[in-house]
Amino acid sequence: MSDREPIGVVGIGWVGLVTAACFAELGSDVVALDILTDKVEALRRGEAPFYEPGMAELLERNRDRLHFTTDMSELLEGRRLLFCCVDTPPTYSGDADLSRVDAVVSGLSGSSEHALVMKSTVPAGTGAAICRRAPELSYVSCPEFLKEGTAVQDFMHPDRVVIGADAGDEGAADALEALYAPLGGELVRTDVSSAEMIKLAANAFLATKISFINEIANVCEEVGADVTEVARGMGLDKRIGSSFLRAGIGYGGSCFPKDVSALKQLAGNTGYHFQLLNSVIEVNELQKRRVIGKLVKHLDTLVGKRIALLGLSFKPDTDDMREASSLVLAARLQGEGAEVVAYDPVSEDRASELLPAVTLADSAVEAMAGADAAVLVTEWPEFGELEWAEVAKQMASPVLVDGRNFLDPKTLRDAGFTYESIGRPTATPSS
Repeated sequence: MSDREPIGVVGIGWVGLVTAACFAELGSDVVALDILTDKVEALRRGEAPFYEPGMAELLERNRDRLHFTTDMSELLEGRRLLFCCVDTPPTYSGDADLSRVDAVVSGLSGSSEHALVMKSTVPAGTGAAICRRAPELSYVSCPEFLKEGTAVQDFMHPDRVVIGADAGDEGAADALEALYAPLGGELVRTDVSSAEMIKLAANAFLATKISFINEIANVCEEVGADVTEVARGMGLDKRIGSSFLRAGIGYGGSCFPKDVSALKQLAGNTGYHFQLLNSVIEVNELQKRRVIGKLVKHLDTLVGKRIALLGLSFKPDTDDMREASSLVLAARLQGEGAEVVAYDPVSEDRASELLPAVTLADSAVEAMAGADAAVLVTEWPEFGELEWAEVAKQMASPVLVDGRNFLDPKTLRDAGFTYESIGRPTATPSS
């Protein structure tokens, strides 16, 4: 038996399963609870409910230390630290929906033997409210900073571990610190409200960098500059850094849109108007739609045109389509009268539910055959390995809009494409 402290995890979504599997890998005996029986049964068979590199191997390697259940009593038995990893989606008002968090707290009400470790992203002040509601329960904030597609690597090699605890809960915070100690990374011990704000502020800042470079890209198109060169020159300044300075068609996924809106709403609820975040959100929404203008420039009209979307997930190495640019693009293209065909290497099942009017192809080449134009939406590595000269011959008109600046303009031009990207000069076929 391992001398690592056993833990419980509530909510087996993306954060919950990564947390459970990685702590099991470190030697903890883990019980993970979810209310969905089908999900629990699939996990007991070793089947992950989503695609994440390395997850299947973790589940297989740690079958003896990973236990999945729908029974709260099994979760609580012999476990002091309980990680809350339930979803906190936005409500119609823009506030975070804390109903699932409230349900977890209700299930622990009256317990002085357990410590609730909040991994779910919650507004600053949530921990204080929970402690007033359940004063006997120890409470620690420990926000996650995982990126889909690299979540296992991020967990095992963190930049920092943030642990927020108020007076009286230092013992639970110490136990949590000991769990994370083997992973290294800078330790930030702070109060609960500050820990909660760190997560929201970090994601809002990264989203701001993305919207900023996208605005710069749009100006570059007007003045003939190349945004990749501009970003490279900016990023070499240590005060700025190169991360998140890659122009494209905007951010998506489960974190950035939700957390930016949540921080904006949190500020608004206090009477403060967070004007910068309003602009970040607006720029991101408009950026997705700029692709339509680029297509119309080359095709004159989209009515009756066949447009291929390459990639549907919001980023590579995940099948997550939450707030994906592909959803907006598909809807706008269909609204303009186009026929949409798409390909993604791992998101077919989710796409068939979310985009029922879109034809799903079995390969990128199949998607582009007979197409009037293609849009690269997700920078899957396989798209960089295509024989583009052969693809061009199969298209009705070889027009490609690279929404991620992923491909080489000269390669596409030499292959016979009219190549549009974001913030870079248009490349037209060699004569």
